[in-house]
Amino acid sequence: MKLKMGHSKTCTTQIHALLILTIVTLSSSQSSLCRTSCGGIQINYPLTIDDGCGSPYYRHILACTGDVLHLRTPSGRYPVKSISYSDPHILVSDPLMWECKDEDRFRPTRPFSLDSSTHLSLSPQNEYLFFNCSPDKVIMEPRPMFCERFPDRCDTTCDPASYLCRHFPQCAPNNKALRALSCCSYYPKATESLRMMLKHCDTYTSVHWKSVGGLGTSQPYDQVPEYGVRVDFEIPLTVSCLRCQDRAKGGGTCGFDTSNQDFVCLCEERNVTTYCK
Repeated sequence: MKLKMGHSKTCTTQIHALLILTIVTLSSSQSSLCRTSCGGIQINYPLTIDDGCGSPYYRHILACTGDVLHLRTPSGRYPVKSISYSDPHILVSDPLMWECKDEDRFRPTRPFSLDSSTHLSLSPQNEYLFFNCSPDKVIMEPRPMFCERFPDRCDTTCDPASYLCRHFPQCAPNNKALRALSCCSYYPKATESLRMMLKHCDTYTSVHWKSVGGLGTSQPYDQVPEYGVRVDFEIPLTVSCLRCQDRAKGGGTCGFDTSNQDFVCLCEERNVTTYCK
C-alpha cells in the first residue's frame, strides 16, 4: 500500500512538531524536576536524586525509592539516616552490621566501601569495632603502648582497650550476653584492610561520634557515639553556581548537561549557562 506524497509530508511535519514541543517542554521545566527532599531528608546542592541536577561529581550517588533515600556504593545500597550541609556528611546505616540488640547473634556482613573516583570519603570520626577476632591473625594490643613500642606499625593494632569496646552504644551496662564477646577497635585505611579484618573476625560494626549541643542550643557541646557510617563529601561551589543561585539574578538551580557534564543554570522557563535574569 502506497502513501500519498501530501499525506507523508503532513505526517513528517506533525512528528517534527511533536519532537520540538517535547524538547521545549523538558527544557523549560527542568528546574522543577530537581526534587529537594526524599522522605523528609533535604536534598541540596551539590547532592542530587535527579540526573542533571546538583553537581556531576555526585551523579547517580543517591537514589530515592518510595520516600526512602539510599546511598549507592560498590558494596551495595545503604539507607540514609541524615545529611548535613553545614558540616558536609551523609550518615548511613548498614542493616547487616552488628548492633547492641543483636547481643552475641552474628549474621554475615560485607565490608563497606566507596568508589574512589567520587568525591566521597570515609570520615575519620568513624570507629570500627571488630568482634571475636583470631588472636593468631590480628594484632590486639592497647594502641598507646603498642604505638610507643612500634611507632612504625601503630596503625596495625586493633585496640581491645578502646572506650567503645567497654561502652557499647545503646547497651545496658550489665548485659551478660556481651561479656563473652571479644572486641577491639580499628580504623582501616582502605577497603582492602577492612576486608582482611573480616576474614579473621566474626563480624564488625561502625560507630561515629555525633556532635550535640553547643552554639545556639541550651545544652553544652558534646559528642555521643551512634551506630552508622559517616561519609564526608565536598561542596564544590564555583562562581558560576553562586551567580546562578543569586536571588537578585533569578535564583536558579545549579545543574549540568547530562551529555557532557558542563555547568547549566536551571531556570523556571529555560536553562542557561550563566544566570536566570
